[in-house]
Amino acid sequence: MKRKTLFTLWVWCAFFLLACMLPLYWLGWLPLFAVLLLCLGIVSLTVFALQWQVSEWLKERVGLLHQVFEHSGEAVMITDPGNRILDVNPTFSELTGYARNDVLGKNPRLLSSGRTSRAEYEAMWAALQSTGRWQGEIWDRRKDGAVYPKLLAISVVYDEVGAVQYHIANFKDISAEKATQAKLEYIAHHDMLTGLNNRFSLDDRLDHALAVARRETHHVALLFIDLDRFKVINETLGHPVGDELLIQVSQRLRRTVRESDLVARLGGDEFVVMLTGVGYANTAAQVAEKLLKVLGEAYVLGEHTLYATPSIGVAIFPNDGPDRETLMKNAEAAMYHAKAEGRNGFQFFDSRMNSVAVERLEIEHALRQALGADEFVLHYQPVIDAESGAVASVEALIRWQHPARGLLPPGMFIGVAEETGLIEPIGAWVMAEAFRQLAEFRRQGLQNVNMAINISAVQIRSGELLARAEALIERFELDPSWLIFEITESVAMAQPDETVRILDQLRAMGIQVALDDFGTGYSSLAYLRMFALDKLKLDRSFVTDIGQNADGEVICDATIGLGHALNLELVAEGVETESQFDYLKLRGCQLVQGYYFSRPLPAEEVIAFIRQRAA
Repeated sequence: MKRKTLFTLWVWCAFFLLACMLPLYWLGWLPLFAVLLLCLGIVSLTVFALQWQVSEWLKERVGLLHQVFEHSGEAVMITDPGNRILDVNPTFSELTGYARNDVLGKNPRLLSSGRTSRAEYEAMWAALQSTGRWQGEIWDRRKDGAVYPKLLAISVVYDEVGAVQYHIANFKDISAEKATQAKLEYIAHHDMLTGLNNRFSLDDRLDHALAVARRETHHVALLFIDLDRFKVINETLGHPVGDELLIQVSQRLRRTVRESDLVARLGGDEFVVMLTGVGYANTAAQVAEKLLKVLGEAYVLGEHTLYATPSIGVAIFPNDGPDRETLMKNAEAAMYHAKAEGRNGFQFFDSRMNSVAVERLEIEHALRQALGADEFVLHYQPVIDAESGAVASVEALIRWQHPARGLLPPGMFIGVAEETGLIEPIGAWVMAEAFRQLAEFRRQGLQNVNMAINISAVQIRSGELLARAEALIERFELDPSWLIFEITESVAMAQPDETVRILDQLRAMGIQVALDDFGTGYSSLAYLRMFALDKLKLDRSFVTDIGQNADGEVICDATIGLGHALNLELVAEGVETESQFDYLKLRGCQLVQGYYFSRPLPAEEVIAFIRQRAA
C-alpha cells in the first residue's frame, strides 16, 4: 500500500471524527467529546504505525530486488516502451564488455552480431506482442567484437491500463554448452581413433544417399575394405603400432576419394567408402584400383616399415541391393570373396558370394564349439631321412572332425580362427596333444622319431610359449631334443628382435627350431644368420619347379647351398615324384617329406608306417 494512500485515508478519518465531535462540543457533552477525541488519537497512531511498517517493508523489498538485480548470475537489461535501455546490471557489463554509461538510452541493437536473421527478430517481437514473453537462442557481439551465442528471455511489464511500461531481458553466454553439445555430436557420429565417420553416421548418410539416388535414378557404390593380416601386425607388434597403422590408412582413404564421398570406419580394420553419383560400374572399379595402390604402399610406423594390403568388396545400388542393409551385407560378402581369391584385390558382388559368406559364418560358429566338443584331431606326416629311408620325425598337422561336414583340412578353418582370435587356444591344444602323442610313440618303442609342431605368431607374442612347453615336457617326461618347433618366415620377420630372443630361449631348453616356408617371404639374411636355427625347410613351390623350371631349380640349389653354408639341416617339403627326390638327395638335402612317401596319417597309421620304414 502506497504512503500517499495511507495519508489520504487518515485525513478522511480525522475529518469524519471531527465532524462527529463538534456538535457534541457545542451541546456541552464534554465527556463524550473527550472519549471521541481519544479515539481519534488512537486511530491516528494506528494509521501512522501502519504507514511506518509499510514504508519499512517497501524499503526492504526494494533493497532485495536491488540486490537480486546487482548480483544476478545472468545479465539483466531493462528498456522503456521505445526500447531504449534504462538500466543494466554488472553481469551485463562483464558479459558484453559495455559499461552501464555506454548503453544507457541506446537501443539494444548495438549488441547485434548480424548472425541472427531479420525473420527471427520479427518472430521474437510477434511473440512479445501476443504473449508478453519470449525465450530463445541468438548470437550477439561483445564490445571487443567477439561473437557468442546466448540464451535470452524477455518479459513485458504493463501498467494499470495495459500499456507497455518496461521490457526486462535476462541472458547468459552458452558458448560452453554449445561446445559440449558439438563435442557430443561429434563423438556420436565419428570414430575416436581415426576421426572418420562411424557406423551410425554411415547408416544415416547412406539412407539419405539412397533416397536421393532413387529419386534421381543415380547409382551409389559401397566399397567394403578390410586390411589383409592386420591381426598379425596388431598382435605381433602391439596395439599402438596397429592403431597408428589404422590412422594412416584413414588418412590415405580421405586423400584418395572426393570430398563428396563418405569414408567410415566400422571398427577394427574394416572401412567403408560410399561413392555417390556413380554412373557406371567401372567408376567404382577405378576407385578400387586407386585404393589398392595407395593402401598397398609402405607404412612407416616408428622404427617399423610395414606393408598392409587391402581386400575390397564392391556392391552397387540398385543392382546389388534395394536398401542399406542388403547393400552393406553384399559389399561385405564381396570383400570376403576378394580375400578368398588371394587378397590384395577387389571383387564385385555376385549372388553366389552369399553362400560363401554364410558358410564362413557357420564355420566361425561351429569353430567356437569345436574345442569343447573335442572335435579336433592330429594327423602326422612323416619326414624321411634321405640316406637311410627311415622316418626321422613327424609333423603334427591339425584336422577338424566336423560333425556334419566330415574331416576338414586346416585351410578350411585356420584363417577364420586367426581372424576370430581362436588360434591361441587351438595352438595350445595342438601342442599338448602332440606332446602326449610323442610320449606314446616312445612308450611303443619308436625311440628315434621326433615331433615337429607349427608355432603361430600369436603363440610367439603371448609370452606363454616357453612356460607351456616346459610344463608339458615335465608332464609327459620328454627330452626337449625330441621336439622341433617350426615357425614360418613371415612370423619370424614380423618382429625379428623378439623372435631372436624367443629362439635363443628355446634352443637353451634343448628344443630344435626350424624355419618353415623359407624363400617365400621377405627374409633378411642378416637376421637369418642371427636366428638360433637347426633346420631350414625348403618351400614346396621350389620343389615343384624341379624338372619343370630352370629358374626354380637355380633358386632351389641356392637355398640348399645357403643352408649348408649356415650348417643347417635341409628339409624339403612337397616331394611328390621320384625325380624330385633324386634331385634333392643328389644336392645334399638331408630330409624330405611329401606325398611321394606318405600323406599325413592318423596316429595308429603313422605308427605302422614308421615301423614299416624301419624294417
